[in-house]
Amino acid sequence: MSHEFLSPLTNQRTDQYGGSFENRIRFLLEATRSVRKVWPDPLPLTVRISCTDWVEGGWDIGQSIELARRLKAEGVDLIDCSSGGTVPHAKIPVGAGYQVPFAERIRREAGMATAAVGSITEPTHADEIIRNGRADLVLLAREFLREPYWPLKAARVLGRKDSLKTPVQYDRAW
Repeated sequence: MSHEFLSPLTNQRTDQYGGSFENRIRFLLEATRSVRKVWPDPLPLTVRISCTDWVEGGWDIGQSIELARRLKAEGVDLIDCSSGGTVPHAKIPVGAGYQVPFAERIRREAGMATAAVGSITEPTHADEIIRNGRADLVLLAREFLREPYWPLKAARVLGRKDSLKTPVQYDRAW
């Protein structure tokens, strides 16, 4: 689902899908209900949201927490916590783990499992996020493009190389 429905900066609709918070989240809740009806219960259902627009008067973490509570009630298992990109004038304080506090707050305040993203590049940083209960999962995207062997690097750095099981065919490469 597009964040443009959630953000008051971009959702200028005047029907039942625009205006109030309740209306702006309506489409996502309806879509979630439809998916949950056909998605097998044993499989996790996740939703990725932009937790803030980084602009005054835009979507913010408070709204994200309330949305997470509602999504949990609809059977969502995990929120992937991203942010920004809605409007060009947003001031995003990009840095290592800059979006982790969103995952941490949603996890704590909505009682929802979360995934942290955003410039998490070091194995020790990812490990700290999980160990300290700041998120339930760390997702890496750009870092895998830069470092496709990141799991092996992480296993080495964290002293867990023996726990990394690779297919026999790959043994020479590792």
